[in-house]
Amino acid sequence: MVSFKLLSLAMLVAAATTQEVKLRYMPFGDSITEIICWRAQLWEKLQTTEWSTVDFVGSGRNENYCNDNKYDRDNEGHSGFLAIDIANRRQLDGWLQQNPADVITMHLGTNDIVQQNKAVADIIKAFTTLVGTMRTSNPKMKIVVAQIIPMGFGNYNTKIQELNRAIIPWAQGLNSTTSPIWVVDQYTGFSGTSDLRDGVHPNTSGDTKMMNVWYPALVNAFAEAKKDKMAALEARGEVKFVA
Repeated sequence: MVSFKLLSLAMLVAAATTQEVKLRYMPFGDSITEIICWRAQLWEKLQTTEWSTVDFVGSGRNENYCNDNKYDRDNEGHSGFLAIDIANRRQLDGWLQQNPADVITMHLGTNDIVQQNKAVADIIKAFTTLVGTMRTSNPKMKIVVAQIIPMGFGNYNTKIQELNRAIIPWAQGLNSTTSPIWVVDQYTGFSGTSDLRDGVHPNTSGDTKMMNVWYPALVNAFAEAKKDKMAALEARGEVKFVA
């Protein structure tokens, strides 16, 4: 005969619900992360999923008049900033110290090309520094990097495409099991005319396209980050049981 005590324990284990884990997500980049509405659209889409409680984090709350006063506006987008400057000035170090994250998206490089015509090799070097900062902040950081959107004027898209091509082997070289880097293509299918409101920043259709590219990669990153946190809870004996 199985004792009632043992049976009750087995029932509790069987009825265990997934431990509620708080995930922190940092949208990181320049104005294409800051003064846009793809973050609002992303937050809204997540509300119908198990990721509705993901906490968007960052020191800023700017946007582009998205007509949504409910969504989590926190982000680390900085208009006009260059990836090279952020890396050289170690600015991300402080931002992540103030707002630690489990998952981060990065859309950077536009200002490096448009403002100062920086060499692609130098931008990629800055990306390497930034990934190092991310992993110093959180050795299990899940990283989603964008091949950046096109511009709507000038001849910048040739160099943007050069940068985007370089991102693939760069990410493969830095990828790790513990802190994976996923690359998403924000360039292909994005119109430099009809998807931009001013030649630089996405309009509503552009925001939607960007959100739809970020979304599946982020859902995957959230799932991986949750596994890490659940494993840590189990290792500490902190699994939550609900009868």
